[in-house]
Amino acid sequence: MATSPQTGALLIFMLLLINVMAIQAHLSSKYYEKSCPKALFAIPKSVRTAIAQEKRMAASLIRLHFHDCFVQGCDASILLNETSSEEGEKTAIPNNSVRGYEVIDNAKSKVEKLCPGVVSWADIIAVAARDASVYAGGPSWSVKLGRKDSKTANKNLTFIELPSFSDGLHKLISRFKTKGFTARDMVALSGSHTLGQAQCGTFRERIYNNKSNIDAGFARSRRRSCPAVGGDRNLAALDLVTPNSFDNRYFKNLIEKKGLLHSDQVLFSGGYTDNIVLEYSRNNKKFYSDFASAMIKMGNLINPSRGEIRRICSVVN
Repeated sequence: MATSPQTGALLIFMLLLINVMAIQAHLSSKYYEKSCPKALFAIPKSVRTAIAQEKRMAASLIRLHFHDCFVQGCDASILLNETSSEEGEKTAIPNNSVRGYEVIDNAKSKVEKLCPGVVSWADIIAVAARDASVYAGGPSWSVKLGRKDSKTANKNLTFIELPSFSDGLHKLISRFKTKGFTARDMVALSGSHTLGQAQCGTFRERIYNNKSNIDAGFARSRRRSCPAVGGDRNLAALDLVTPNSFDNRYFKNLIEKKGLLHSDQVLFSGGYTDNIVLEYSRNNKKFYSDFASAMIKMGNLINPSRGEIRRICSVVN
């Protein structure tokens, strides 16, 4: 009996979903308990050293995990270099400002000395993001482990699936929904912008041409380091008040119309995420709890294809 194209597509989707669920079922916080029990002690040391040398690195490591997981799942595909037959994700425009590769490389080298060929790069990225949050004063969570490293990257998907600084509220909600996140998850994850910096090219339009949804004094202060022409890579803190502390100040900034990026401010612009922003601005504990839950959910985004434990971060075995 022949099946319709719609039925065939549904069957393929269901098979992929079952495969993903099976992989997730094998993820465990105790995955390396016997094979490499000291791995989770080696990774935080590398993270703490890197952040002590440069405070901005905490935000960079959290962002690296996010940009890896949103494309193909948490599979370290963002680390792969381009080859003659395949374009790499790290050179895609949405990933131009992604940093922290050397920290992951350093952590992996320490883990390899303990147990060669056992711990995946994907797991190290996930653990480093959690440890970066903790080191900056943010929440902790139990990281499930057992991911494999992808043998392929997908540059085109970075443009389709990664949220953009220019996205409106509905677009952001849609992008996150396709990954299984609720609007609350999306707002909580956006709260990671309590840390880090943004390049002038990502917020110039907002500080020069937005007359209604930005504090005038805030806009003037940001123009000092971001000229109307040029200086695209000049940096400004996403949170001017506590730029190196993981806290709920980000949400208070949005209420004051001091969100640096358009994609930040739309979370508090008369839409139905306003109440979530208000809640987090008043309740840091709730923000921490929801952020940790959303990060666990993000860590469960798994590449359903069979992977490997790569020896070198940027090339397949």
